[in-house]
Amino acid sequence: MPRIISALVMVAVGLGAIWAGGLVFTLVIALCCGGMVWELSQMLAPRRPDTALQLGFATAGAVFVATFLPTWLGVILLLVPVVQGWVFVSKPAKLRFAFFALWVGLAGYSFVWMRLSLGADWLIWLAVVVVATDVAGYFAGKTIGGPKLWPRISPKKTWSGTSAGWIAAALVGAGAAPLFDMGFAMVLASVLVSMASQAGDVAESALKRQTGVKDSSGLIPGHGGLLDRFDGMLGAAAMFLFLYTFLG
Repeated sequence: MPRIISALVMVAVGLGAIWAGGLVFTLVIALCCGGMVWELSQMLAPRRPDTALQLGFATAGAVFVATFLPTWLGVILLLVPVVQGWVFVSKPAKLRFAFFALWVGLAGYSFVWMRLSLGADWLIWLAVVVVATDVAGYFAGKTIGGPKLWPRISPKKTWSGTSAGWIAAALVGAGAAPLFDMGFAMVLASVLVSMASQAGDVAESALKRQTGVKDSSGLIPGHGGLLDRFDGMLGAAAMFLFLYTFLG
């Protein structure tokens, strides 16, 4: 029951924020990014809770303010909490913190930019692709099974579930193509976004294994932490930003 209630609350907040747009959506995304970097800091530097909180607030502020600045200046601002964390976390964890913190910041910036510049339709498409990938992968993995994708990092993921996620994403892309006045490019983009969301999931699983934790935090009852729930969205947003930047 806690898991179901939490999911309903997350869906309601997410859809409400997407519909509202503007400052409301920007604030929600910024707070989520701050929460994820707080979780990241807790995993990599568990003995420094005050530092983790500072880095979380710094990330939330950077993402929020960056959306109002020119792109080049916004990206520089997103690097500020990354540099702060580089100073605070221990040497073995520096690269991991820098990678994940920058990834979270850029993904959050991408979400806000998509909503404000492209409209809610593109954001909803991105979310549907990620959800379809997860749902298809879960049921195909359970019913078909077969060889594991990467048993050392994510023992529950199978090649059948991974492939089913790609197929589901392609179907979403085919259905969305007429709405966006696009053809096969939409199908291809959907599959690439699907792959990126799966890569985000695997990357977060690897991080948890390296740090010896089951969940990134206990913020969401029945689900774990923000990173546990939105790792796929982070990968999808980063891929979309890359595709749009280089392909238009």
